[in-house]
Amino acid sequence: MKDLISIIIPCYNDAENISESIDSAINQDYGNIEVIVVDDGSDQNTKNVLRNLEPKIAKLITQKNKGASSARNVGIQNSTGKYILNLDSDDSFDRTFVTKAMSIIQNDSNIKIVSSYINRISENRSTILKHKNSDIKSFLKYNHSSGSALFKRSDWLKVGGYDEKMTSGYEDWDFYIRLLKGGGVSYIIPEPLLNYRIRPESNSTRANKMKYHLLRYIYIKHKDLYIEHYEVFVDHLLSRLEVVEKAERKNWTKLEFRLGKKILDPIRKIKDVFKL
Repeated sequence: MKDLISIIIPCYNDAENISESIDSAINQDYGNIEVIVVDDGSDQNTKNVLRNLEPKIAKLITQKNKGASSARNVGIQNSTGKYILNLDSDDSFDRTFVTKAMSIIQNDSNIKIVSSYINRISENRSTILKHKNSDIKSFLKYNHSSGSALFKRSDWLKVGGYDEKMTSGYEDWDFYIRLLKGGGVSYIIPEPLLNYRIRPESNSTRANKMKYHLLRYIYIKHKDLYIEHYEVFVDHLLSRLEVVEKAERKNWTKLEFRLGKKILDPIRKIKDVFKL
């Protein structure tokens, strides 16, 4: 029999999208799946929607609003699967994701995380985000996996779950750093099997507003790793500074051109008048 997969869906005030998210989970072609939804202190409208959807899923857990990390930990604690797959309430999977991800993680013990290319959906367009297969050195620079990813329940236990102090975002990145600290890699299926909505009020949007505060938290929390890979980290910071400086120089060049044009155009017009 196939190993049981527990799909954990934290939900906070997402009445509009949660039904699609749940349907994408229960309609996976893998077969042996339990879907657990954690209502993280949602409004009454969302609670009403979840109540109607409850017969479709294995468990609906309700708690006060504590953030995504807490909701995921609670969902996993109440699950029974050997493998865990997180899914945000405003996102959805292609029906083949679990089958493809399981064939990868079960055939290579060095693979700790499996996700895929991401179909990023905004109001006006969609784009494909292509992460790369990565190890701990790469994850010290950036998060190279989506939050909706497959991993072993035993690895979640080993690293102590998600950091519930991280209520403002980047909790996935922190979790993956700890998960890969002892070795292993993150694998990316080279197909856009995750639909990811970009919304002004989404967790990732809010996290980007606190970007430097969250970066400081991660850098200090994993100080030992950054010291161990000091040269890699320095090269990363310098490359980021170089990108910023190039952008600033480009903007200054454009500004100087516009200013020069505004100053010189009237002079040229005066000259043209005298030529007449």
